Amino acid sequence: MIAIEPVDALDFKLAPGVWDFAQQRAAEIDAHWERRLAEQPRLFNGRVLMLGPHVIEARVLKGTFLETDFKNFLAWREFGFPESNARNGFSMAALRGADGAFLLGEMASHTASAGAVYFPAGTPDPSDVFGDIVDLDASVRRELFEETGLQAAADEIAQGWIVTRAPGRVACMKPIRLKLSADEARAHIEAALAAEARPEFSRIHIVRSPADFTDSMPEFVCVYMAHLFERESRHREPSAAIQPRRDRRLSG
Repeated sequence: MIAIEPVDALDFKLAPGVWDFAQQRAAEIDAHWERRLAEQPRLFNGRVLMLGPHVIEARVLKGTFLETDFKNFLAWREFGFPESNARNGFSMAALRGADGAFLLGEMASHTASAGAVYFPAGTPDPSDVFGDIVDLDASVRRELFEETGLQAAADEIAQGWIVTRAPGRVACMKPIRLKLSADEARAHIEAALAAEARPEFSRIHIVRSPADFTDSMPEFVCVYMAHLFERESRHREPSAAIQPRRDRRLSG
């Protein structure tokens, strides 16, 4: 089940701890990593952060993160999110043009999520930690710039967040409404991608309505967009509930 809830702020701390999944299934994880490296030799086993206990109180999402290896995260995701004491908590730049169309990127073939179509996003890592604070606002701005070349102006970035919870994941969506139309923004982003040797996105998709959803878009992303399309349509005129196409390919 996918749940959507707006919050005013995030309050995350880095805490010591051991991820039980990584500890209990270390041999399987190592074997899986060797197979994935054979398929994609450029994968890098850096350090990432996983979300532990968390709760929404007084419109603030609070919780703690623990640090682990990327190979552990990748195995957990590709094993289908086994039950554990942590999950994937991350921020996404929910990017829209001035005309209201969403902009998503298709992950390049050299990435661990090749072919998936996402908003700019990334699993948080130690560069997002300041003291003991895990700053997902800094993370989302960094990922937006790294993946698209965009640096959104302050008045284009919403103050709050929309928390989208799906099995194994807590996606903190940061709504960003550009002054450019979706077509203008896509041209700008794809020019930036063309100038990079190894961009994370291979191309940009525009979503103007649920008719543009594809099986390469994770279900929770489609549910988020459908939620906003439906809410906005209710402000314009009565409409039937939007049913997003269910994702059949992706698990993460």
